[in-house]
Amino acid sequence: MTDYLDARVRYRTESENTDASSTVVSPLATPFINARPTPLLSTKTPVNTILKSHGRPPWYGRDGQSISPAFVIGIAGGSSSGKTHVARQVVRALGSIPTVVIVSQDSFYKKHTPEEVALAFASRFDLDHPDSIDMDLFAACLSELKNLQQTNIPVYSFTEHQRLDEAKYLYGATIIIAEGILTLHDPEMRKLYDLKVFVQADSDLMLARRIARDTKERGRSVEGILEQYLRYVKPSYDNFVLPSARHADIIVPGKNNAVAIELISTHIRRQLERRSRHFRQEMAASLSLEPSLSRGPPREPSIEELGLTVLEQTPQLKIIYTILRDQTSTRQDFIFFTDRLATLLVERAMEQLPYREVTVETPVGVQSKGKAIDVESLCGVTILRSGGPLELGLQRVINDVPIGSLLIQSDSKTGEPLLFQVKLPTCIRERHRAVNTWVFLLDAQIGTGAAGFMAIRVLLDHGVNPAHIIFVTFLVARSGGVAHLRRTFPEVNIVTGAVDDGLREVWLENAERHAAFPDEDGFDNAQQHKAWVVEPGMGHIGKPPLFAPEACQTQ
Repeated sequence: MTDYLDARVRYRTESENTDASSTVVSPLATPFINARPTPLLSTKTPVNTILKSHGRPPWYGRDGQSISPAFVIGIAGGSSSGKTHVARQVVRALGSIPTVVIVSQDSFYKKHTPEEVALAFASRFDLDHPDSIDMDLFAACLSELKNLQQTNIPVYSFTEHQRLDEAKYLYGATIIIAEGILTLHDPEMRKLYDLKVFVQADSDLMLARRIARDTKERGRSVEGILEQYLRYVKPSYDNFVLPSARHADIIVPGKNNAVAIELISTHIRRQLERRSRHFRQEMAASLSLEPSLSRGPPREPSIEELGLTVLEQTPQLKIIYTILRDQTSTRQDFIFFTDRLATLLVERAMEQLPYREVTVETPVGVQSKGKAIDVESLCGVTILRSGGPLELGLQRVINDVPIGSLLIQSDSKTGEPLLFQVKLPTCIRERHRAVNTWVFLLDAQIGTGAAGFMAIRVLLDHGVNPAHIIFVTFLVARSGGVAHLRRTFPEVNIVTGAVDDGLREVWLENAERHAAFPDEDGFDNAQQHKAWVVEPGMGHIGKPPLFAPEACQTQ
C-alpha cells in the first residue's frame, strides 16, 4: 500500500488547492539551528509566522478538554529596539520545542481613510500613538490563540500605508510571542500575558536601526524617517512606550543579552514541563481497563454499544476484505478494491447527512419529488498518510468537494501523536462558517484512537459541531481506543467497513520504519519506533501485515 499512498501524497502536495490554507509545522523547519547570529542592524523581521516546530503534542486530556492555554509572552520596547531579535533568540535557546508564533502589533493598525493614507505618505500621520492600533482586535486574536483556537490575523502594508483586505490564518501555537512598541500599554492586553518583557536600547542605536529598516523594507527616504521620528516616534516613546516598562517582569538590554535570554528560555521550559501530558501512553495503557459502555464487569463492547455504523456484511464486502487482508494480493488488486471499498464507505456515510424535500421538472415536463443535501458547507479532512486512499471515494461521490489534511505522526520514543501540519478548507478556517460545516474525517483505521482523537480536537478548536463530524474508516479495533473515543465525543458518527478484535503493541526497527515510510528521513534518529498493530488488519504488498502504513500510524 506504500506506493499507492506515496502517489496520493505527492498528488496532494503538488496539486494547488485554492480553498485551503496551510499552517506548516514541519519538523524539518528549524531555521535557527546552526544559523549565523543576527547582525546588530538586521532588518529581517518575520511576523505572524510559525517559526519552529518539532511537532505539536496533545494539548488536551483524556476527557477531550484542553489541559492548559498556550503560553503567551508580551515583548515591548521602542521602535527598532530589537524586540523581534530577542524573540528569535528565545526560540533559538529553547531548542526542541513545539510550535511557536510571533504575532506583531504592526499587523493591527486600523483601516485608514484616503486622507490618512495621504498624510502617511507625507510622513505626517502618527502611527506610534496608542489610538492608531486596533487594540480590541489585537486582544481578540491573541485570546483566540491563547485558548488554542484558530484566528485570522489582519495584514498591514507599510508600502501602501493601509490594512489589506486579507488575513493570515494561524492555529496550533504552544508558545505565542506578541511583540510591538505598545504591547504592554493596554491593561486588557497585559492580562493575556504569562510573561512580560521590555527590551531597552540606546536611542541612537534604535534610530540607526530604524533608518536601515525603513529605507530597505519600506522604501522611505532618510529625510522622511527623521521627520517622522522627531515628530511622532520619540514623543510616543517618552509618553507611552517607556512608561510601560514598569509592568514588565524582566527588562532585557537590546544587545549583549545572552544571560537574559537564557533566564527567559529556562522559565518557559519549566512552564511547558509542568503542562506536559503523556496522552497516548495513558490512552494505550488503559485499553485493557476500558469499562463496558453498558453496566456490568469490563468486557469487549459490542458494535451496538460502540454506536458504530458498519457496512452490511454481504458476500461481496467479505470478498473485498479478504483480498485486502491477503498479503499475496497483487498491487493492482489491492488498489482497485481499496478504491471500491472507499466508495462504498462514503456512500454509506452520506446517509448521515441531513436532506430536504425538493421538486424538479423532468425533460418531459413532469414534476418529480426528490431529495437534496441540506447543508451549508461540506468538506473532507484526511489524516495523512493512511487516510489518503479514502479521498478518491469521497471525490467520486461528491463532486468538487474541498479536501484538507492533517499530518499526524507518532513520536518514535514515546509513541505520542504529534501534529506536524494543518491544512484545512476555508469553510473550517473561518469560525462563523465552521459551525454550520459538515466534515468527512478520513483515516484508514481506528486502533488506539490517538490520531483520530487529535484530529477531532483540531476540528472542535475551529468551531466545528461534533454532530457534524462523520469519521470514515476501513477498520476499527474493538479492543482499541474506539470505546473511549465514543465516550468522549458521543455525537461524532463513525462509519466503518469492519471491526477487528485484536490490537497489539510492537516495536519496529529503523529499517522497518523506513520500509513503511520511505519519504520520512530526518524525522528522528531513533533506532526503534513504537507502533500498534490492528489484527488481523489489512495487508501490505510484499510484506507481512506488521509493515502496513496503517499499522504504523498513531491510530
